[in-house]
Amino acid sequence: MESKIKAPTIKFGNNIDTDVILPGKYLIIVDPYELGKHALESLDTEFVNKAKNGIILVGGKNFGCGSSREQAPIALKYAGVKCVIAETFARIFYRNAINIGLPVIECSGISDAAKTGDELSVDLETGQITNLSDTTNNIVLQGTNLPPFIMEILTDGGLIENLRKRLNKT
Repeated sequence: MESKIKAPTIKFGNNIDTDVILPGKYLIIVDPYELGKHALESLDTEFVNKAKNGIILVGGKNFGCGSSREQAPIALKYAGVKCVIAETFARIFYRNAINIGLPVIECSGISDAAKTGDELSVDLETGQITNLSDTTNNIVLQGTNLPPFIMEILTDGGLIENLRKRLNKT
C-alpha cells in the first residue's frame, strides 16, 4: 500500500453504523469479495458500482458505531474503498479497519470540506488531506497521521499478514 491515495469521494453523514455498512443477514458470507457486493446497500443501492474503481469514503461523526463486526470494514475494502476519512470513528471499527488493512483517518472539518464527487488526495503518513476539486479555495485539512507501526500493518495488508511477516523474520 502506498502512503498517498488519490480518488473521488462518496460522502455519508453521522452515525453510520456497522449494520448499515453491512447488514447482519450477510454475516454468513466468508468470501470478502461477496461481502463487498453488499456494502452500504441500504443507503445507496448503487454504492458498489460507484466504488468499484476505487473511492475515498467520507463520513461524519461516529462512523462505524454499533456492533464490532469485522466484516463491515472488510466489505468496504473489497467494494473498492481505498480509505475512510471521518470526523470521528467508533473505536472498535477504527481498529478493525486497521487490522484488515483499510486506512482510516480522523479529520475535523472533513464533512464541510468535501462532497460526493470531489477528488481528494490523502497522505497517510502526514495526515494531510487536499481537496483537488476545489482549486479556488485550496482546501487542505490536517487529519491524524498514521504512525510507522500502523503504516507497516497497512502496507502488509493487515495485522495477520504483518504478524506472518514478522514471525518469518525470526
